[in-house]
Amino acid sequence: QLLVAESGGGLVESGGSLRLSCAASGFRLDSYAIGWFRQAPGKEREGVSCISDSNTNYVDSVKDRFTISRDNAKNTMYLQMNSLKPEDTAVYYCAALRLSLGSRLAIKRRGSCLEKPNEYDYWGQGTQVTVSS
Repeated sequence: QLLVAESGGGLVESGGSLRLSCAASGFRLDSYAIGWFRQAPGKEREGVSCISDSNTNYVDSVKDRFTISRDNAKNTMYLQMNSLKPEDTAVYYCAALRLSLGSRLAIKRRGSCLEKPNEYDYWGQGTQVTVSS
C-alpha cells in the first residue's frame, strides 16, 4: 500500500525545469521529516534533498538548482528542479521519516537527514525524470 505518491516527472531538455509533487495519504507530513532520493541505472540510491523541522540538506550537485518544500495544508511535498542537467536523469522517490525525540537526535548527530535513507518509513513508487542533452 502506497502512502506517498510522486508525480510531475517527464522529459525535459537540458536547462529546463520540473516540479515534482508528492502527496501523502493516511498520515500527516507535518510530523515527519521529508526527503527526495533518486536512482539512476547502474548507480546506488542517492539522497537529493531533505528537510527536518527547520533544517534543510542538499547534495552538492543540486545546490542552488533544486528547492525542497512542504505544504502542510495540502499534505504535499515538492521538489522544484531548475537548470536541469543530463546527469539529473533518474527515478526520483519521495520519502517520509516519522519524527520523534530519537530520530531528531540521530539526525542532529549525523548532521543531515540524508545519511540513513533506510530509516525512512514511507516511500513512493518513483517518477521518471529524463533530461536530454
